[in-house]
Amino acid sequence: MAAVPAWRDDAVSPGRAESIESLVNRAQEGDTAAFEALYRRTADRVYALCLRMSGDGEQATELVQDVFVRVWERLGSFRGESLFTTWLHRLTLNVVLQDRRRRGRRDAREVGSVDLERFGREAVRAMPGTRVDLERAIAALPSKARRVLVLRDVEGYKHEEIARMTGVTLGTVKAQIHRARGLVKEALR
Repeated sequence: MAAVPAWRDDAVSPGRAESIESLVNRAQEGDTAAFEALYRRTADRVYALCLRMSGDGEQATELVQDVFVRVWERLGSFRGESLFTTWLHRLTLNVVLQDRRRRGRRDAREVGSVDLERFGREAVRAMPGTRVDLERAIAALPSKARRVLVLRDVEGYKHEEIARMTGVTLGTVKAQIHRARGLVKEALR
């Protein structure tokens, strides 16, 4: 029997007596121990997504906290029509995008210097086995370019979905993705 990845909703492995689905059901009934176990099982993936989207480890850590506060607040609205991890992924994206909007236009235009060594170490810790050079190249992108590149090429969203999520036109999304890919190629050379 093939091993089931730990992040899958139906995953049960040695040392993990319950599936994510079971933990969700218990947490919905107010069981804080089940919610804590759910957090421990999913926090690394949430952090990895936040880190990729923000490019900043400290900000990613804050975003993870925001995500799980929202999960606790909205867990009752999860109806099980999709996998919990799918619901959590979407909620995480929404938190990251709302944070970006909250930071305002000024921060979105600003291209700060990124501590590439720190990002690389955090990426390896959060996602073992990844190519650090690629992570560094993505981290060095301007925030808008990084956001659309991650949504398209890492998370697999369609151009139209990205346009809706980010509130920009379809043409702008395509141009930003094209530019981001060029910058990543250039950085990898």
